[in-house]
Amino acid sequence: MQPDQLIALDRAHLIHPVSPWRTHEERGPTILSSGRGAYLTDANGNELLDAFAGLWCVNIGYGQQSVVEAAARQMSRLPYATGYFHFSCEPAIELAAKLVELAPASLRHVYFSLGGSDAVDSAVRFITCYYNATGRPAKKQFISLERGYHGSSSFGAGLTALPAFHRGFDLPRQEQHYIPSPYPYRSPVGNDGAAVIAASVAALRAKVAALGAENVAAFFCEPVQGSGGVIVPPKGWLKAMRDACRELDILFVADEVITGFGRTGPMFACEHEGVEPDLMTVAKGLTAGYAPMGAVLMSDAIYAGIADGTPRGVPVGHGMTYSAHPVSAAVALEVLRLYQEGGLLANGQAVERHFAEGLQALMAHPLVGDARHLGLLGALELVSDKASKRGFDPALGLSDRLFAAGYRNGLIYRAFGDNILGFAPALCYTAEDFELMFARLKKALDEVLEAPDVRKALA
Repeated sequence: MQPDQLIALDRAHLIHPVSPWRTHEERGPTILSSGRGAYLTDANGNELLDAFAGLWCVNIGYGQQSVVEAAARQMSRLPYATGYFHFSCEPAIELAAKLVELAPASLRHVYFSLGGSDAVDSAVRFITCYYNATGRPAKKQFISLERGYHGSSSFGAGLTALPAFHRGFDLPRQEQHYIPSPYPYRSPVGNDGAAVIAASVAALRAKVAALGAENVAAFFCEPVQGSGGVIVPPKGWLKAMRDACRELDILFVADEVITGFGRTGPMFACEHEGVEPDLMTVAKGLTAGYAPMGAVLMSDAIYAGIADGTPRGVPVGHGMTYSAHPVSAAVALEVLRLYQEGGLLANGQAVERHFAEGLQALMAHPLVGDARHLGLLGALELVSDKASKRGFDPALGLSDRLFAAGYRNGLIYRAFGDNILGFAPALCYTAEDFELMFARLKKALDEVLEAPDVRKALA
C-alpha cells in the first residue's frame, strides 16, 4: 500500500496506546518502515537516529539477524506450546534457568507474561495469593512512588502515579497509595543525596504507620523512574528502601521493566547496590522488543508460601495463553547471548561516558535546567528560569514542538508533557552515533529557542 492509503486506514481503524484519539485522527500516524542498528527509516525515506530504543526496549538495535534466525528456527520447529496441563518446551525452560542465573540471588522462580503491564498485574495477584495462603489476608494495601510508572493494566495503572493513566478509569483504587518521588532536582529537602534518601525512608515509614503494617502488602518502585521523567535517585536510595521494607514486614518489588538488561550499565539496576528484591518485574530489553514477553521473578519464600498454602492438587488460578511462548523465549535467549557473548552489555558500559558528557554539556543551553543519567538512561529537564527552576506554561506546547524539531533534524527521543526530554539509546551505539545525536539534539533545542514566544517565556 502507498503511505497515503496506510495513513487513511490508520486514522479510521487503529487505536494507538496512550494517545489523544481525536488529535490522532486529525494528525495521522508517522509510519516507520525499516530499521538497522540505531537507525530507523520512515515511509517517506527519512533516516532517523533513534535515541529512545523504540520504547525503552530495542536495547540491541534493529536488524540483528541472529535474533531473526532464532525466531524462524523456533517457529518452524514448534511455533506454540501451552504451559497449561504441565506442558513445557525447551526454550522456556532454558530461559527461566538463565534469568535465575543472571538475576539477584533472592529470585529463584520465573513466571512469563506478555509484557511489562501484565507482569506487574501478575505480581500483584501473586502477592495477594501469597498473603492469603500464609494467613495474612488483611495485607491488601499497596504503596508506590509519585511519578512512578507500573504499566496500564487495571491494577498496575493505579500503581502508576501519572494523571493520564487515572483520568476516566476510576483510579487510583482505595488500596493504592503514594509517597513522594526521590527527585533530587525538585526535592523539598534539596539536592543532598543523604537527605533525599532519609526523606523517602521516613515517608515510607509514615505511610505504613498510617495504614497499619498489618494491612500493607508491598512497596513497588523503579530503580530509576522512567515515564515519570527519568528520575535518578541518589546512590544508596534503593538499598535503603529495600532495608526499610524488610524492617516493616512488607514486600519489596523492583520494577525493572525499563531498567533491566543493561539499560543502566549492569544486567539489572539492582546490581548497583547489591539489592535483592522479593519480586522483580522485567520485559522490554528481555527480548529487545523483537517479540512480546515479560516476566515476574520471585523468591523462594513467595513461591513456597503460595505452593504450600494451596490445597494439594488445586491449581493456582493465574495463567495466560501465551505465557512462556516458545518463539518469544527463543528470541530472549538469543538477545541475552548478544548482551553477554556478543559484547553489547560491555559496549553499552564503554560508551556511557559519551552519553553522560553529551547530556552534561547541554546544561549550558538556555533551555536546560537539569541533566540526569545512569548508564544509557537519561533526561534533560527544560526550564524558563534556571535560578528558580520554573517550568514553561503548558499552553506553549513546548514538548510537542521539541519532538517535532527533533524529528525534522533526524532524531527521535521522548518529549514528556512536563518539558522533560527522555533518552534511552541502544547498547549498540558508537561514539560517532553519540556525536551525531547531540549535534542534532542541540540543533533541535536551538530551533525551538528561536521561537519568539519561547524567547519571551525565558527569564
